[in-house]
Amino acid sequence: MGLSIWQILIVVVLVILLFGRGKISDLMGDVAQGIKSFRKGMSDDDAGTTSAGKTIEGERVDGNATADAKDTAQRETLKN
Repeated sequence: MGLSIWQILIVVVLVILLFGRGKISDLMGDVAQGIKSFRKGMSDDDAGTTSAGKTIEGERVDGNATADAKDTAQRETLKN
């Protein structure tokens, strides 16, 4: 006993009637925005480290930089 095309169409029509086209399109937009943010975060993690030091929000922190300079860069990153 599988689902026929008519049963699927009835369920789709009921969902559209209950939630409306506006809410469904807003939900899809939010999902797409979340996926884009996730991909951006993953690409930032890949580019996050280099051989000479770490990259923080486009700023390069050398491996021999003082801990105070690293802390300052991290605080400014967290503010944004």
